[in-house]
Amino acid sequence: MKTLPEQDDLLLRLRDFHSDYFPRNQQRFQDLVAHGQHPKTLFIGCSDSRLVPHLLTGAGPGELFQVRNVGAFVPPYDGSYGLHGTTAAIEFAVLSLKVERIIICGHSHCGAIKAAYEGAPAEAVALTAWLKLVDDALLPMQPGAEVLRRTEQRAVVLQLERLMEYPFVRRSVEAGQLSLHGWHCVLEDGEVHVFDAEQGAFVPSSVASHSGTGPYQPYVEQEDQLIEGV
Repeated sequence: MKTLPEQDDLLLRLRDFHSDYFPRNQQRFQDLVAHGQHPKTLFIGCSDSRLVPHLLTGAGPGELFQVRNVGAFVPPYDGSYGLHGTTAAIEFAVLSLKVERIIICGHSHCGAIKAAYEGAPAEAVALTAWLKLVDDALLPMQPGAEVLRRTEQRAVVLQLERLMEYPFVRRSVEAGQLSLHGWHCVLEDGEVHVFDAEQGAFVPSSVASHSGTGPYQPYVEQEDQLIEGV
């Protein structure tokens, strides 16, 4: 067998997957191929490497339909930010896969939120434009730790509101076929805080009575109050 360069740890991990994980889960993968995927959840999360959806949710193969982007942002339905893969993923998940819930998951120490205040590198033209999606969640304050935390949570609520602007999402929510969940993962504590639309606040999952709600009617009409309350 050819000797591998010491730095080629990716190839070693691929071989471990093929020789260890896959044999133990082979039937599951074969069933997913034979019968197709039927995930119940669309997980829209930040691309941050420290956020690991399957660890948070305990999900296995075929259980999460995922889209990751910088900040876990949802582009407006009106297409004002052009074509985007996140929009396509939402359409596919709701209209084709018929998922039953959508999770928006932000997190603590988010680089996207910090960059929205401090600015992106000069050459990061696309990133600079993308970060404008969170402008409505920014606070008129210097970005200290508490301001950043509040903004991270406000950003999650903003994305939930944007989801409700998608006609097919709103239609499914109002028909009781789809639920929306806003999460803020505190990386250093290992706890996810879930958004409670009725309270207008994030609640630690360890004491929450549900995995997150909203925004739904009648809370949609109170969206300004909800954002200010976060």
